[in-house]
Amino acid sequence: MANCNKLFLDFNKDLRPSSTKIDRMKTSREHIRDKIRDYFMENHPEYSPHFWIQGSANNKVKTQILYKDDTCDLDDGVYFFREPDVEAKTLQGWIKDAVNGVTSTTPQHRRKCIRVIYQDAYHVDLPVYCKSDKDDDSIPPELADKEGGFSPSDPKDFVEWFHCEKDEERQLVRIVKYLKAWGDNIRNKMPTGLALSLLAVDCISINDRDDIAIKETLLAIKEKLDNDWTLKMPTTPNDDLFENYDDEKKEYIMEKLGAFIDDAEEALNEPNQQKASKLWKNHLGKRFPLGKDEDTDAKENALKEKSAILSSNAFVNRDGKITDDSSTGKSVPDTKNYGG
Repeated sequence: MANCNKLFLDFNKDLRPSSTKIDRMKTSREHIRDKIRDYFMENHPEYSPHFWIQGSANNKVKTQILYKDDTCDLDDGVYFFREPDVEAKTLQGWIKDAVNGVTSTTPQHRRKCIRVIYQDAYHVDLPVYCKSDKDDDSIPPELADKEGGFSPSDPKDFVEWFHCEKDEERQLVRIVKYLKAWGDNIRNKMPTGLALSLLAVDCISINDRDDIAIKETLLAIKEKLDNDWTLKMPTTPNDDLFENYDDEKKEYIMEKLGAFIDDAEEALNEPNQQKASKLWKNHLGKRFPLGKDEDTDAKENALKEKSAILSSNAFVNRDGKITDDSSTGKSVPDTKNYGG
């Protein structure tokens, strides 16, 4: 079967936002923070904002990807360590007022955040939290929701939880990014990046090769969803991310998942790397690398045979084939003539 592990590792690198884009996002983040500090100092000095990067861009998570339209996102939580004396929607509105004019696009007042859009580049989401005691870890912050008021939510606990789940080789991080790239390639009714991250943690199948690992993980996800459409957050608020999925959406996801599994299995059984890579591209998008038009297994076996010839444990059997089994043949004569 075609070994596409290197292609996946290259794809993982291509999913990273460029250093230029990351630097621009950092500059934008600091500019936004300054605007919010200045606004509250002048208009609501009793509210002192603090900030914390959460989600995929956090250094303990690092599952942020560059989307297929060359954009990405950043979640920067705004924290107020006091009891709110205004409604959640009002507090969010103050944040919107603070960042209005930062870009040429009017900030969006979404349900659980204010979104600042840098056109065709990235956007910064600003969820807003209140917590009466900054140092009391037993009480989670409360997230402002313009429709539901304030409710407990602790993104810091989630970051620590995910960090503890990661394996030493960071394969989980890569699998999450591949799943997010799959979701981004299809979009429409696909699960959120957070949901795909939880599915990856629940269903990860560690392997020396990423192409095998993603296929086995997809199979485990399908088995999980065939049995139960429940996906609870492991940290506060411990809600079910699939709670509002209707039958049509579930059927759509299972259809896309089944097609991905079918092509993944075919790709792993396909000896030609280029043909296999085209099967992966069907689901991961145009950015997935095109493999070489060659039988990678045959090439790998040939390299192993050459390596055996150069080793002191190489033997030739009656058929003239190289082996490391001394009982089947004679030692290969020591030589420095490697075909030059």
